Order: sequence, then structure tokens, then C-alpha cells
Amino acid sequence: MYKISSLVIIFGVFLLILSIINISTASQVNPTLVRAETISGIASIALITIGYLWTEIKPKQPSRARLDGKEGFEICNELTKDQRNELAWGSQQILTATAASTILIYWDDKVILRRGLISEKMFIPGETCKRATEQKRLISLVNTELFPGRDEFDGVLNNLPAVIVYPLENRGHTIVGGWSKRSFTNSDEKWISGWSDKLYVLLSN
Repeated sequence: MYKISSLVIIFGVFLLILSIINISTASQVNPTLVRAETISGIASIALITIGYLWTEIKPKQPSRARLDGKEGFEICNELTKDQRNELAWGSQQILTATAASTILIYWDDKVILRRGLISEKMFIPGETCKRATEQKRLISLVNTELFPGRDEFDGVLNNLPAVIVYPLENRGHTIVGGWSKRSFTNSDEKWISGWSDKLYVLLSN
């Protein structure tokens, strides 16, 4: 789709250049030539516009970032069997059904789950997590390069290009890191939010 829109833009620019060359090199300018060149110019600009809009509607998918981490699965043994089973099942679904590269669950001042690409660094919630708790809503950082507080999530994994933070009321957070910028869809956010709400109920009990 992206290649087709690029070809449409290139073809439109090519026609516009030919139109300009044609009228600039004409030995005699008459109304017929002017009308033809006007129609040609409008058609060229229309092709360029369509190609550009097509690119915006179906943008090129961002490539995966090279993330430093090891594949792992760490879960707190102090949890009940049902809680561990739910964490195992839900985290696996998020990693396979969304653009997630890593998932971390922070509950009652400690990390109870790391899965996907993981690091050995200690995670301490910062301002973004605090804001998510205060506002009681999901916070999505679609491009952490533009976010000055991105180092808050280095304890999850270094240089994550995209991060989702969802509060587990005032007791913790679900933190999901993406493979690339703008990698999470609205469906991904709803799935992460819904599972986190279910997880909060189970952990509270």
C-alpha cells in the first residue's frame, strides 16, 4: 500500500514537471494550449494529493527497534496458584496478541511479574506512573524519544520506543513496552486495560 501511494505521488510530480516544461518551451501560447496545460496541472496536483492522503491513511509501519534485554519469565512465588496462572496466561496473550515486547506488573511496592524481554534493573515508579494513578486512566507514550521522563522505564527495559502505563487503582501498575514507536492500537489499549482490571480484582483477593 505504501509503495503504491509513493508511485502515485512520483507519477503526479512527473506529469507536473512535463506540463511545466511543455508550456515553457512552446513557441506559441494560445488559449487551447493554456486550457490543456491547466487541466494537466490540476490532474497532476490531484494525483500528488491523493498519493499523500493515501500515505497518511495507510502509513508505513515503523520498524522494530533493537532492544537490549534477554527473553525471560519471572513471577513472584508468594502469589497463589490462581494468581500465578492468571499472570502467566494474561501476559502471554498480551505478548502474542499485541505489539508488546515486554510486560511488567508492579503491585504493593514490588515487581511481581516480568515477561518478554527483561532486564535485571530495579524498577521504581516515577511521575508518569503517579499521574496514571491520580488520573485513574491509561497513559500511552507513543514515542518516548519526545518524552523527557523516559528514563523512568529503564528499569523495565532500556530505551523502550513506546510504553503503556495502566494503574491498578492505587496499589500498582501494568506496564507494557512496545517494539516500535506508535506500535499500540486502540484495541491493544482496550485489551491491556480490560485484563488489568480483571487482574486487580484477583490480586486484591
